[in-house]
Amino acid sequence: MQIGLLGLPQAGKKTLLQVLTSVDARAVAPSPSGIPGICAVRDPRVDRLAALYRPNKTTPATIQYLLMPDVTKESAKNQQVFQALLLVDALALVVRAFADDTVFHLEGTVNPVRDLEMLRSELVLNDLLFVEKRLERIGKESTRRGVDRAVEQAVLERLLEQLNANRPVRMLELTAQEQAVLAGTPLLTRKALLIILNVAEDQLQVSDPAEAILQHCEGWNVHLVQVSAKIEEELSQLDDPAERAAFLKALGITEPAIDGLTRVSYESLGLISYFTVGPDEVRAWTVRRGASAPEAGGVIHSDIQRGFIRAELMKYDDLMTLGTEQAVAAAGKAMLKGKEYVIEDGDILSFRFNV
Repeated sequence: MQIGLLGLPQAGKKTLLQVLTSVDARAVAPSPSGIPGICAVRDPRVDRLAALYRPNKTTPATIQYLLMPDVTKESAKNQQVFQALLLVDALALVVRAFADDTVFHLEGTVNPVRDLEMLRSELVLNDLLFVEKRLERIGKESTRRGVDRAVEQAVLERLLEQLNANRPVRMLELTAQEQAVLAGTPLLTRKALLIILNVAEDQLQVSDPAEAILQHCEGWNVHLVQVSAKIEEELSQLDDPAERAAFLKALGITEPAIDGLTRVSYESLGLISYFTVGPDEVRAWTVRRGASAPEAGGVIHSDIQRGFIRAELMKYDDLMTLGTEQAVAAAGKAMLKGKEYVIEDGDILSFRFNV
C-alpha cells in the first residue's frame, strides 16, 4: 500500500520522509514521479508478541510513502505532479503550522487553514478538469467498455456539481453501479485523505491548530495527525532507549508522534493487522478491513486461500492476559474458524489448508 506525501514548499515533507523511512530526500535527485520509501508500522503489539515468543525474526507491517514535488501556485505544473499520484492508495497533505523566520513560506506567513485550502482546491481543480473533459467527449460515444453512456453521464454530472461546490468526490455516497463506472478514473479527491499538521515544539501540547483544521474540513471524511517533524528528527537520532524515553518525558508525551502517524496512515487505507507467531517468526500481516479468513491466508500464500480448510484463532488480548497458548486453550478461548469468518484487527491466526 502506498501513500503520497504532498504539500507546499518548506512544509517539512522531506524531514518526515527521512524520519519515517530513513530515505534522505535531500541526497536523492528530484523526480517528477516522486521519491519512495518503506516504513514499518509502529505497532506495540508486535513488540509484546516478540517479547513473549523471542522469535528468530520479527516482521512488522509496512507502508510505502511517496514524496511528491512541491505544490505551487502554478496549476499547470501541479497537474504534472498529480499524474504520479494516480496509483497511490491515499493522499497525505503535509500542512505547516510552525513559525520560523529562517524558513521560507510561499505566502510569507504561516496559516495552516489557508494552506490546506490551497492544496484542496488544486486537487479539486484536477478532478474538475477531468470530469469536464470527459463530459465533453461522452456525447460522441455510445458506450465505453460496456458502460451505458447515460449512466456514466449521470454520475459525471453528480461529480461536476460536487466539484463545482469545491467539495471532494470522497464525500459523495455512490452506488455500486456508480463506483463501477468510476473504476480506473484519475480522481484524486476520491482517495482516502490524511492531513499531517507539522507544528513547532511548543505546539505539541496545544490543540488549537488541529481543532482549526478539523473545523475547516468538517465532513470531508479525513484523518488528522499532529506532529513536529523537527522534534521527530531529533528523536530519531537517539539510539539509546533511555535517552529517548527521557527526551519524550521532557516533552510531556508518551510516544513519538511518528508512531501514531504510521498507525493512522494504516487506518486511513482501511487496513488492519493480524499476526502469526512462533519461535521462528512473529509477523504482522496486512489485510483490508472486512477480509475473510481465506483472503487473509492468501496474503501469506495463494495456496492457503485456494486450499483453505479452517483457521486456528487466538485473540491478542486473551494471549496477553493469560500468558501462553496453552493457557488460552485451557480457558476455552482458542477457536477454529471457517471460510465465513471475518478477520478482526489483532487476530492471531494459524491456517490449515490442503492443495
